[in-house]
Amino acid sequence: MSFKEQTLELLGHSWSLIRNVAHHCKQDRITVTAGHLAYVSLLSLVPFIVVFFSIMSAFPAFSEVREQLELYVFNNFIPTSGDVLQQHMANFVDNASRMGALSILFLVAVALALISNVDKTLNHIWQAKSERPRIYTFSIYWMVLTLAPLLIGVSVLVSSYLVGLANYADEYTPGLSTMLLKTVPFVTAVIAFFILYMVVPNKRISPKHAISGAVLAATLFELSKKMFALYVENFPSYQVIYGAIAVVPILFVWVYLSWILVLVGAEFTRGLERLVPEEDTGEERNKMPEDDEEKD
Repeated sequence: MSFKEQTLELLGHSWSLIRNVAHHCKQDRITVTAGHLAYVSLLSLVPFIVVFFSIMSAFPAFSEVREQLELYVFNNFIPTSGDVLQQHMANFVDNASRMGALSILFLVAVALALISNVDKTLNHIWQAKSERPRIYTFSIYWMVLTLAPLLIGVSVLVSSYLVGLANYADEYTPGLSTMLLKTVPFVTAVIAFFILYMVVPNKRISPKHAISGAVLAATLFELSKKMFALYVENFPSYQVIYGAIAVVPILFVWVYLSWILVLVGAEFTRGLERLVPEEDTGEERNKMPEDDEEKD
């Protein structure tokens, strides 16, 4: 096959993939689903952060980097007004720390509800049954809620260590620390999306497809973050309209846009599976033996 034929074939597959992804984005109504997830996310935001930092505070090594973690998250994953949000969130967490056991349980339940909604949404995209044994499902949700803060804390510690080394190495390789500071958020986003697309769907997902979807989602996320920040900084009409509470619509729009990007990455990963099916990719995880017996 000549180079021209290979190029035409590649373009044909790429166009088929784009059409397939666009069709299923419309069919699955990801804009409506993103709105639902954004609403649930905002309701779950404070409870999730309270549980998040409470777990981190239980480990002395991580409690020392709490401020670094807050700065890292708000500077790299929220395009604007990060300092205002950080101040409000710190006040919320301090107030929540004085709540009783029953209130803490309620916060945990709300945080788990967000994880449950994400689970159901991604399984709908993959057309997989999200019904798992309740104990197994609760174990997964609880593991995400408890291990995520620890993993993020470790990543911040490692990032701080690498940046420190890069600052030292700047004497010999100028610009290394700057490049590292720009690369770490993107790599972190890729890893987060990869884990999301690999673990959440109740199907076996090809790592190649998951990493492709993760790279696309992370790239769109970084581009959207810069464009959104540029818009907010140059067209501040929202501040005239909303005044002191301008941060609320900004946060909602950004969370909504972020969920659209997450779902686009998921649809892209699913589209790759349709275009390039692999052995055992479509089989559901944790398939019970009695399921096959019922079919027979």
